[in-house]
Parts: sequence; C-alpha cells; structure tokens
Amino acid sequence: MKQHIAIFDTTLRDGSQAESISYSLQDKLHIVRALDGFGVTYIEAGNPASNPKDLHFFELLKENPPKRAKLCAFGATVHPFTPVEKDKNLQSLLAAETPAVAVVGKASADHVTEILQIDKAENLRMVRDTVAYLKAAGKEVIFDAEHFFDGYRADAAYALSVLSAANEAGADVLCLCDTNGGTLPDELKAAVAAAKAALPEATFGIHCHNDSGCAVAATLAAVDAGVTHVQGTFLGLGERCGNAALTTVIGNLSFKYNCDCGVKLGDMKRVAGEIAEISNIRMQRSMPYVGKCAFAHKGGMHIDAVMKKPSSFEHIEPSKVGNERRFLLSEVAGRGTVLPRLHKFAPELTKQSPETAAIVEEVKQREYAGYQYEGADASFELLVKRFLGKWKPHFNVIMYKLSEDFPAPDGERQSTAVIKIEVDGKTQTAGAMGIGPLHALDTAMREALTAFYPEIGELRMSDYKVRVIETNKATDATTRVLMETTDGNKNVFVTIGVSTDVVEASFMALVDAFEYALSRNDK
Repeated sequence: MKQHIAIFDTTLRDGSQAESISYSLQDKLHIVRALDGFGVTYIEAGNPASNPKDLHFFELLKENPPKRAKLCAFGATVHPFTPVEKDKNLQSLLAAETPAVAVVGKASADHVTEILQIDKAENLRMVRDTVAYLKAAGKEVIFDAEHFFDGYRADAAYALSVLSAANEAGADVLCLCDTNGGTLPDELKAAVAAAKAALPEATFGIHCHNDSGCAVAATLAAVDAGVTHVQGTFLGLGERCGNAALTTVIGNLSFKYNCDCGVKLGDMKRVAGEIAEISNIRMQRSMPYVGKCAFAHKGGMHIDAVMKKPSSFEHIEPSKVGNERRFLLSEVAGRGTVLPRLHKFAPELTKQSPETAAIVEEVKQREYAGYQYEGADASFELLVKRFLGKWKPHFNVIMYKLSEDFPAPDGERQSTAVIKIEVDGKTQTAGAMGIGPLHALDTAMREALTAFYPEIGELRMSDYKVRVIETNKATDATTRVLMETTDGNKNVFVTIGVSTDVVEASFMALVDAFEYALSRNDK
C-alpha cells in the first residue's frame, strides 16, 4: 500500500504573513472551500486570539465548516507561570471549536532563556500542561516544535526533551519546525532521524521555511527520514522568503515518492490559480507542476523531441496536475513548433503545407521587427487567421485622435481621446477623458463598441508590460507592449503591439484584445 502523508495547509496563517497579503473574511472562506475541495487533510485557519478578524472567521466557520478537511486553530503554549485554565489564549483556542489545534512551543534552549527569559524547566512545564489540557478537552493536538533544528544543533538533549514533554502529554503529532529556514536538507534529515529514534512511537511532522531556498527539498528529506505529516502553504507564500510550496511538495510526493496525499491531483493547477487570484498575486510562471511555463517548450530540437516522445523533456504528463503542454513561438521556431499551435484553429494544415512555411517565415520576420508571440497567444491566433483569410473583423477603426493638457487643472495628467469605428457599415463616434492616453482610448473604445457589443463591458486589463527593444536608439526606439486581459469568466489572454510610438503599440494591443474577446463570444 502507498504510504499516506497528511497535508497541512497554513496559507491562512503563515501565508497571510507574507508581504502585501491581506485576506478579507470572504477571501478566507473562498480559500477554505478551495483547499477543502482539493482534499488537504488540515486547514490551519488562523489564530483566534491574535485579532478580531480571525475570531470572527472562526465564528463563520462554525456555520459553514469544510466538508472533508479538519479545521485547525493555531496558538501558543500557556504563558509562563500561568495556570492553563486561566490563560486567555488557550481559552480562545477552545472557543474556536475546531477539531484540531496547533500549538507552538520553544524547542531551543537559547530561545527559552534569551527570548522568553525563563528557565528551561518552566518551558517544559508549559509544553506539558498545554498539550495535556487541550487533549483533555477532546482536541487533536499538533505540537509545533519551534526552532527545533537550531535548538537541536546547539543543545540536542534539551530539544529532544521538549518533544518528550509534548509526547508524554498526549500530542498527536510532533511537528519539527525549521523556523528560520536555514537548515540544509542533509542536516535536517539527520536531526529528524534522531528525533524518531528517541521517540519511535510518535507521529512526526515537518514545517520548513524557505530562507535558504531549500524548503521543498528539506521537506522531502524529512519524509525520507519518516515524517508522515507535512506542513506548508499552497503557493509557498509566507514571511520573509516564504514556506514550502505544497503544490511542489505534493507533486513530488505523489509522482516521485509514490505516496498517497489524499488530494485531487488533476485539480492542482486550477486550485493554485484560484488561490493566487484570491491572494491578488501573479503566480510564478516557473512554479513546478502548476506554473504556466512548467511544460512550455521553446527550443526547436526540444519541441521536435517532445512531439515524438513527451517524456524526453517532460517528467510527468501535464494533464495529471491539470496543466497543459505549450510550444512557444520565437525566431528559432520551425514548422514543428508552429504546427501544434496552428492545429487549434487550422487543423487542416500539415508540416508540408505551403501555408505553414509561409506563417513560420511571417512569424520570424515579425519577431525580427520586435514582436514576441510566445507570450501573446491571442494576437498570434488573430495573425494566422488574417493570414489564412479566415478572419472577419468585428469592427474597423476609421480614426482616433488624442490630446493632452499640461498641466491638468486638477493637478493630474488629463488626456482626451476621440475615436470613430465602423461595424457592418454603421459608424459610431465616441469621446472620453482619462488619466493618460491609454486610459482615454480604452474608455472611448468601450463607449463606441458597447452600442454594438454590450459584452465588451466585462473586459478588463489585468496586466500591462512595456519593453524598449532597441535601447541604442533612445526615444526613437521600437517599443513592445504586452497586454493581459480577462473577460470576467476566468479566461485570460495576451495581445501584443509593436511601434516606435508607445501609444500606438498600446492601441494595437488594445484593438487585438477587443477583437479576440469578441471572437471568443462568437464561439
């Protein structure tokens, strides 16, 4: 039988401590639903004693608990020289009414004497009394041994005595924490092995931070040493350099270690995207398993090999984690690179078709002029359809005009745009003001097009990048604009514009975005 590994997600606690992350109550509820549907074992929902938002959140979760995952409230051991029944933080943990609780306690002698400024015996008392009190209340208790690896390095006997105190008091899991993320995998594995040898009957977990870039590798090393409980955040979010990314950990445990993590692997990319969207961040394109580039191929020889034998450059089948294979277009692309992209909307073309050769040559010429279609799938599709005569435009831009006021009366830069379009022989003129020329053009375009295509109102730009191609030409340089757009239904596409005029390049990308969105509605 496959070894089962319990997955403990702490996105809502450790993840929320990352810079620029701030979850609303609704955000938290959405993340709980996403993680629960994916199948993680535990969801650490926060510290009910730390702030009113977390306290309110636990009240909401009582009304709408997850269907599968165990909710876990987080807290610390009892305060020094305080009886457990009088400790307000422990009472908050019980009031949260979660089936599991995670309590953190010091496992480093230096931290006990220098940070808590108490003697080591009192710290052992705090650990023992806290765990026993929560167990008596019917809780599943996960003891997080904070700074265990630093403590083990400096005073192994004391670090192990902290684990023994928690174990004797009835802790269900002893989670060893690399709290400052500085322990390398080999050293960490040896320390885990020593802890298991000292307490062979205990269940061990691992919690790694990424300060040395080894959080995932260290987590896997701990599993090698026998831990069966793995903590991390879904996307690796966390304080400083973050935590172990569970998407990578789960992928490796499932496909490399042949472990059972109890999750829906085919949903992993989708759930990662949902959590990134809720977190208001752009997920790293290069993230293993779930990143947009995880199965993207650019080199001509690589693409040729993948088409013949995918495993030559792919360590797993992308669909197993809900991802997809992508062939990137560039000036080094050959017919074998372009053909899979063409088959999405021109399935009749073959490698020998003269149109295929002509499209490849057109792409190379445009790349030389500054275009880059590997990141602009929507504009590439429009280019090919126009080239093959398969495209009927939804509108034509007859003219546009821009003017700007310097300085603006209200102190902000003010632009005015007038645009005239034609749709099926009917013309529409619209004008708008905006903060900058692109904003004004976008607003005017929407006003003109909405009369014919009301669905245009759902579109919004989600990212915008400008790059100067020929820096030696100074202000006369060619500029490339990449515009990412979403249609409100989780469909995201990228268009491109290239010109020596950055406004014109932006407008080209904007027109392609509207055209592509309307073509999707046609489908």
